[in-house]
Amino acid sequence: MGSLPRCALASVAVTVETGLRGTATLTVTTGDTAASVGSGDVNVLATPRMIALAEAATLNALNDQLAADATTVGMRIRIDHLQPTPVGASVTADAFLDKVDGRRLTFTISVSDSGGLVAAGKITRAIVDRERFMDKCCPS
Repeated sequence: MGSLPRCALASVAVTVETGLRGTATLTVTTGDTAASVGSGDVNVLATPRMIALAEAATLNALNDQLAADATTVGMRIRIDHLQPTPVGASVTADAFLDKVDGRRLTFTISVSDSGGLVAAGKITRAIVDRERFMDKCCPS
């Protein structure tokens, strides 16, 4: 993913501060497995599904923090998926906003299940003006 178009960022004021936390939890179903989503052939939590859960935790950290005309979009993901999680297990992603660099927000994430740490890494999201961002890809 390259940098975001400047016009999508132009009018968004950044008032978010470090220290925000969010969580998201999932009970793994067969639809969440690598075999189901096509990222592998085993029936354990798929890495793409685990990343989506971690991104949901970052969004939960930002609840009520942005203006109505603003949103965040994924920009960079660096995650190590360390352990498998079986179908039926509960998995929780935790996100901590540890860096604000202009409109770029970098979260440290960890994902755990009853067996311990499943994944760890960083997710960077960018604050954008929702309407301008959508106009870039889907002009009316």
